[in-house]
Amino acid sequence: MANFVNTTLMDGYAGGPHITEKQSGLANQAIIGEADYVLEGGQNAKAQVLTNNSIRIFDAVYSIQGRRDVIAANDYTDVTIANGSQGMNRNDIIVRRYRKNSSSEIESTEYAVIKGTPSTGAATDPSVTVGDIRTGAVLHEMKLYRVRLVGLNIVSVDQLFTVLPSMATINKDLANTSDKIAVKSYKQADMHLQSFYNVSAFSAYKVGREVHFNVSLDPKSGTTLLANKLYAITSAAIATDLRPAVLTHIQCVGCGQSWENACAVMAYVDTNGMIYFSTPATRAFYKFHGIWIAAN
Repeated sequence: MANFVNTTLMDGYAGGPHITEKQSGLANQAIIGEADYVLEGGQNAKAQVLTNNSIRIFDAVYSIQGRRDVIAANDYTDVTIANGSQGMNRNDIIVRRYRKNSSSEIESTEYAVIKGTPSTGAATDPSVTVGDIRTGAVLHEMKLYRVRLVGLNIVSVDQLFTVLPSMATINKDLANTSDKIAVKSYKQADMHLQSFYNVSAFSAYKVGREVHFNVSLDPKSGTTLLANKLYAITSAAIATDLRPAVLTHIQCVGCGQSWENACAVMAYVDTNGMIYFSTPATRAFYKFHGIWIAAN
């Protein structure tokens, strides 16, 4: 057998065995995360209460601070729960225990039950050992389940671990989310624009709860807008599902027909569904652009 080769290059040929458990663990932490997880697949460490003294834990792929720990498909382990006491409450914690022999440096895992202290009042969880495997801890316990005992009976088994979804699941969820974010378009009638404006350009649409509004207006002949006075673009409240969750200022520019003499105009959309603006100087055209989050 070839001698062990010391190298930092995990994914490369080194002329002999060269990947250490420390390298593998650190690489897994970088990809999966530094905490303890059940990786999605199989039965995800499902727990089944068999009796008041026995709980079955089904197959799983664990990542314990980057150390992958695989229970084969359809395998299971029965863990023993100590008898409860009449009139007493107790919480036990089932853990996946990581150990490292400090002499041989051999690492191993097993299921264990950390027994809680019986109480006539509310039960509290017992402490588990949390070590940093990366820096050489020889004992670390990953919490799996809280077993609640009332008297002699197991009344609940509470999951304490996170199931980390696979890339396939994440991609599917992202695709489904994109499909569900529908784009809805609206007509001028949904905005109830004032009749004394000519509308030269209009678009309004909603992506999820995000409303996009663009409109170019010019007052009809005979209509005079006074400077520094508040006017409503809308004659009535805009469609209910377009109304913003909070009062939101929007962009507006007043200008001539060819964008000459442009000036900024104050404008906002109110939660009551009305859109207002105030011009510092009379202009022939007003161009509005707004994005806001709808209340629903």
